[in-house]
Amino acid sequence: MIEYRIDRRSGIATYLQIVQQTKQALRLGLLEPGDRLPPAREVVEATAVNPNTVLKAYRELEREGLVEARRGLGTFVRKALGTTVGDSPLRAELVAWVERARREGLERDDVAALFAAALDEHFQDRKEEQR
Repeated sequence: MIEYRIDRRSGIATYLQIVQQTKQALRLGLLEPGDRLPPAREVVEATAVNPNTVLKAYRELEREGLVEARRGLGTFVRKALGTTVGDSPLRAELVAWVERARREGLERDDVAALFAAALDEHFQDRKEEQR
């Protein structure tokens, strides 16, 4: 089961953090079709967020067709999201790179900035190709 972690300093709306973390779990294969998301009550207790925030996130996931609410039973994953990358050899390479970055003294935000810059650089080219 997924455990949500809310970063109140991130500048990202809490409900979007829940949506993003759910999508990440789907991509990594941590959640699969048929799996049940934690009840809103449990998420509220674990994260100290407003119940309406959790429900808003779950509604957004439902609107995107990723989950479905079953009255009296909970919210369940409807479909996987793209290719599962959790067991990819690329993940092992990325983990090794992150370990190297930490040994060289980089902080989490430094690593995130480098990674985001590389993503922007690579995927910007794809956006231009699609135009």
